Amino acid sequence: MSKPVNLNQVRKARARADRRARAYENAVKFGRTKAEKELDQKRERKSREAIDQHRREE
Repeated sequence: MSKPVNLNQVRKARARADRRARAYENAVKFGRTKAEKELDQKRERKSREAIDQHRREE
């Protein structure tokens, strides 16, 4: 004979798994590491400085 199953526990476990999967999908879709963000900021700053250096002053 099989052991009785607590349906509340099964429902909550399934909900937790769904939330984890959705969080992982969002992390893949939107997530960037701190190092990636800093690198983008440095590149943007460097390109802005290069443009400023080539401006003519009137």
